[in-house]
Amino acid sequence: EVQLEESGGGLVQPGGSLRLACAASGFSFSSTPMKWVRQAPGKGLEWVSTTFDGTNITYYEDSVKGRFTAFRDNAKNTLYLQFDSAKTEDTAMYYCGRNDDVVDPTLPGRGTQVTVSS
Repeated sequence: EVQLEESGGGLVQPGGSLRLACAASGFSFSSTPMKWVRQAPGKGLEWVSTTFDGTNITYYEDSVKGRFTAFRDNAKNTLYLQFDSAKTEDTAMYYCGRNDDVVDPTLPGRGTQVTVSS
């Protein structure tokens, strides 16, 4: 059974930093491309990044390029998202997922909330 658990969210000031983590189990993490998506209040899911298996080659949504860094530790089966230069528009619930899967934000216990506010 695929299990994913996000953590690390919280309140951060504009311009601040935060690191999210996604602990994965139940599948071959090291050979699976992984993604981060987010859902802002009142909006749909938005793709944030995809990190490829076996490497830390990552593609980013334009608004987060140069500010977010996604990377993986295959030895720990964990995907990370480093926030730097946070903006108020980054406020959202953040989810991780296997890149080819549809993320279901309604599943209980999924996601980690990030609020960017002064």
